[in-house]
Amino acid sequence: MSLSIGIVGLPNVGKSTLFNALTKKSVLVANYPFATIDPSVGVVAVPDERVDKLAAFSESEKKVPAAVEFVDIAGLVKGAAEGEGLGNQFLSHIREVDAIAHVVRIFDNPNVASTQEGIDPLADIELINTELELFDVETKDKTRLLAQKPVLYVLNKEAGGHNLDEVRDGRWERLMEFFEKTGAKYVVIDAHVESELRELHADDKQSFRQEYGVFDDGINALIRGGYDLLGLISFFTTGKDETRAWTIKKGSTAPKAGAAIHTDFETKFIRAEVVNWQVLLEAGSRAAARDKGQIRTEGKEYVVQDGDVIEFLHG
Repeated sequence: MSLSIGIVGLPNVGKSTLFNALTKKSVLVANYPFATIDPSVGVVAVPDERVDKLAAFSESEKKVPAAVEFVDIAGLVKGAAEGEGLGNQFLSHIREVDAIAHVVRIFDNPNVASTQEGIDPLADIELINTELELFDVETKDKTRLLAQKPVLYVLNKEAGGHNLDEVRDGRWERLMEFFEKTGAKYVVIDAHVESELRELHADDKQSFRQEYGVFDDGINALIRGGYDLLGLISFFTTGKDETRAWTIKKGSTAPKAGAAIHTDFETKFIRAEVVNWQVLLEAGSRAAARDKGQIRTEGKEYVVQDGDVIEFLHG
């Protein structure tokens, strides 16, 4: 299943820096508007300890996590829907993605250029949302409206900087009121620090985080948040050869889930043998889980749950 999240926002809010941190893939990052014109695409592994634990349990030779696609889309400015700053071209890129990661700058720094007179995250959100709505009004195809795509707000802060969540001068409070009122989802991240971390050895990352005071892994929170935003869950297959997380839409029945592996698992579905991943690990072996009656036989109507380990039987 190939579903994508577009990284959207005003120029110079940290979109391409965030993309680099996400994908470990270099794209042009510059301290001026429109450094990115053509969208860059990266496929990102979804962090999931369950894959590691199941792979160790099965002594798998290979492990394959779930993945989600992120698309770096150039910055939008006021008037984008009328073509300002190549806006029509950039807005059309958003039509091709399934969800939006809206990057919002929440730090003051006069050394980082801004297209706005001052840093006001709520005003920035409203500006982008207005441009999406205006573009929708003008488009003839009303089946992929930009303003109706699910959104995850990515609040980009700066280590050691003048961050609004610490200053509390009213701008942060207004932003939080907006999120509470609309039920919008958000994550807080330091895109610059996370981008720097991508080049470090795992042993050095923790000391680097301590030095900058950034202890939470914002990238993992963003990837998981994006995965959830798309309404996706994972089920697993595991064995000596491979442990793999398979991506399906929440609410998928067993045959539909089986199609993620092979179409025969849907069209020629007979039954599925299902056990929760944690139950399987606690049992110690598949045979032990079967002896305890923990492996269930499910039919075509079974709705697959996040964390199921499944063996499909087909004709």
